[in-house]
Amino acid sequence: MARVVALVDDIFFQAKMLETARQVGVEVETYSTGDAFLAAARQGVPALLIVDLNARGGAIEALDQLRAMNNERPVVAFLSHVQVELAERARAAGCEQVLPRSKFTQNLPSILAQARSNTS
Repeated sequence: MARVVALVDDIFFQAKMLETARQVGVEVETYSTGDAFLAAARQGVPALLIVDLNARGGAIEALDQLRAMNNERPVVAFLSHVQVELAERARAAGCEQVLPRSKFTQNLPSILAQARSNTS
């Protein structure tokens, strides 16, 4: 089963991600701090890393550390659509995709399914 590691501190959104992952057949581990997220990202080889850029647990700092670790796993980040500067910082820190929260939510099943196909 594909493993996805996510930095998301919103418990309602965590529940949505976990339910969607169950439906898609992917294992999602959610963490509310950048340190816990990074520790989990270092274990094994997650198929995908997801970062809520509005997480209070140091999202940009976690992305910077991933880049410093020469991370080769895909990283998808999401944020409020009006946070243009934060989106640019995330891209500069190595995020492959930075999506508005609404688009991320809409595409979550296909994002997770892609993670599943990355491990096949």
